[in-house]
Formats: sequence, structure tokens, C-alpha cells
Amino acid sequence: MEGRAVEDAAAEEIATRLSSLDDLYFPRAVQPTAASFDQRKSILLDLLRRDPAVFLERYGSQLSVDELLEFDALKHDYEVDWHLKNLRKKISPTSEELKSRSIAVRNRRLAYLKKLVSEGQYFSEDSMRDREPYLHHEYVGKFQDLMGRNMARPGERWSETLMRRGEEATLVSRIREEQQRLGVAESDWVGNEVVEESEEEEEEVESEDDEEAKKPTEASSSLEEATVAMDINGTSSNGEQNDKATVLPPEEMQDMMDQFTSIMQQKFLSGEDHQHLDYTKIDSDETLDDHWLREIGLDAEDKYFGED
Repeated sequence: MEGRAVEDAAAEEIATRLSSLDDLYFPRAVQPTAASFDQRKSILLDLLRRDPAVFLERYGSQLSVDELLEFDALKHDYEVDWHLKNLRKKISPTSEELKSRSIAVRNRRLAYLKKLVSEGQYFSEDSMRDREPYLHHEYVGKFQDLMGRNMARPGERWSETLMRRGEEATLVSRIREEQQRLGVAESDWVGNEVVEESEEEEEEVESEDDEEAKKPTEASSSLEEATVAMDINGTSSNGEQNDKATVLPPEEMQDMMDQFTSIMQQKFLSGEDHQHLDYTKIDSDETLDDHWLREIGLDAEDKYFGED
């Protein structure tokens, strides 16, 4: 009946094009019969003619503007009309719709940020350093002891220590590459302080008299003890300050860490963490709106009891 279905020729073209798409979704129940091109096309044509509203719900996002026009003949159907309006909003949104969508995305990312913070892993110092080693170095790392990061940790197996040292070497290499790219003086490259310390220690050992030179085991032991005694602030056990380390009071160190964390959180909100997170899922996750509904409810509750 005229006006009750998509024209046959248009339906054929739509089904033909969609059938050629890779990874096109099919419900599990029909997947065994959607192996070939002809089978896929037959399934799509049957659904389009039998239930165009479900067809639009399932495949509408794959359709072009011109293909959507073919469904205007079915606008008398409430469900079809709703899907058409919703799909067209996404394709050609008004300025108000764009503004509303932008606000929704921002709020969903904020809600997801709070979730990541509460879980404690994504914005931990180690995780943030893995993602942005140079930025961490500039704000925090250059005030820490690089050698200390290679020390074995309590309860850590030797294989775990070796693996962590390998990861640490990779991070240091990434920091140095960025320093070279930015034209940082070679004397200030990360890791050079460790090399210089080792060279100075070797020179001291070589300058010892013959009697001390005959005691390599004792000298080696002293060197290891001196290395282990170096604390995270770059201060040796006898109180001598490491020339390459800049020591900050704990409160200033925490302030630098807070600044670094704030920058990393802003990078997440602005969409710069796309290599680590799927923003498409986050931005379209309507369940994240529940976070703000709860916030509004709590604010209203606080206001109510506050007035009492």
C-alpha cells in the first residue's frame, strides 16, 4: 500500500549496501544464517519490510541522509518518526542540540573521572607516570631519587624487580627522548646523575692506595652500602647532600604532585587520553547521568534540612 513501506528499489539498494559492510551487527539468533552476502541481504530486507522501526533502531546510524529520506513515507508511524528525528538530530544537530550534547558529554566525563579517582588506579602516580613520563619528571620526578626506583621493594620477587627495572629503563628513555627533542642541555638529561655518581665512585676507588686496591670485595661492599644508603631525597646516610638532587619540603612536594594530578585530569576531560580509554563509550553512556541525578538529590536534601 502506498505510503506504508519503503519503495522496493530503495529497500534493495539499502540492503545491498549494508550487506557489504564489515562487522555489521546481527542478533545471535540469526547469525548462523548470515554467513553469505545473499543471506545477510535477505535478512535485512525482511526486517526492513516487516518492522521498519526496529530496522532504524538497529541500523539507522549506518544510513546516509538520502537513505533516511526513503523512510519519510512511514512518518505516520510513531516509532519510525521518533527514530528518524533522533537520527537526524545526530547527523545535523541545531546549535541548541550541540550545546546540550556538549554539556552532557562534559558531565559524563566528570562522572567517569570521579569513578576513576575512587577506584584509585588510573590516577595513581605510577599509572600517570606510565602515560606521561616527561610531564611527571618535570613536576615530580626530578625531585625524586632515580636510583631508588631501581631498588628491590619489600616482598618483591627478584623476577618482579627485574621486570620493573626494565619498565623503568623504558620510561627513562622516553623522558630523555623528549628532553632531546626540546633541546634540553645534555648535562640535565635524566639518568646522567646516576652515571656521574658511578664515574666519581670509580675514580675514588682507583685513587686508593695499593693496600686498599687489594681488597676488591671490601671496596665493592662499601660501594653497595653507599648506594643503598642513598634515600629518596638524594641524601646519603652520613648527611651529605646529592649535588644533582633538589630537595623539597614534604608540603611543597605534595603541592607539585597535586598540580601534576590536576593536569592529568584535565587532559582526560579534554579527550587527550584516547589512546588509553574509549571516549565513544564514555560520552554515550547515559548511565553516567545517574551520578548527577544523585548529586542533585543530595543537594536538594541538604537544602531541605538546612532550611529546617
